[in-house]
Amino acid sequence: MHALRKAFYAAFYRLPGRWRRRIVRLVKQRFTVGAVVLVKTTDDKLLLLRQPPGTGWSLPAGLMDRGERPAQTAARELFEESGIRLTPEDLEPGNPNAIVHRAGWIDCVFFATVPPGTETSVDGAEVYEAAFHPIDALPPLTVPTSQLLGYYGMGPYAAYPETRS
Repeated sequence: MHALRKAFYAAFYRLPGRWRRRIVRLVKQRFTVGAVVLVKTTDDKLLLLRQPPGTGWSLPAGLMDRGERPAQTAARELFEESGIRLTPEDLEPGNPNAIVHRAGWIDCVFFATVPPGTETSVDGAEVYEAAFHPIDALPPLTVPTSQLLGYYGMGPYAAYPETRS
């Protein structure tokens, strides 16, 4: 078996780089990478969004653009979805920072703190409403949001680690 593996790798690394990349893309699992921001106020409220189809509240989040760093994605999406402008340097990586979901996507999670009364602004199309809610009295959440918050000891799944995707 060792000789076969050795022969495979010897042949593989002789291929042009472009062909090797194509082969790797064909056989390796692909992930979609995005960023999520948990924005809290100093009086323990959490920013949540109501988005189409409006069945539950979620967190500001979105997919990374090519060449973008996760913190840049988080800051951009936060502004696009809530009107709150923070720099990537204002964001603190979560611990864990990357949540790998079974469905093949990765969330890079960041935290930010803003003062009470921070204004929000939504477009009414991508986001219907943005509001700060007391962490101990959250409104109905989407299941992915509930699961993600559970990693950080918040929301309905905080006490049930087996429910995290």
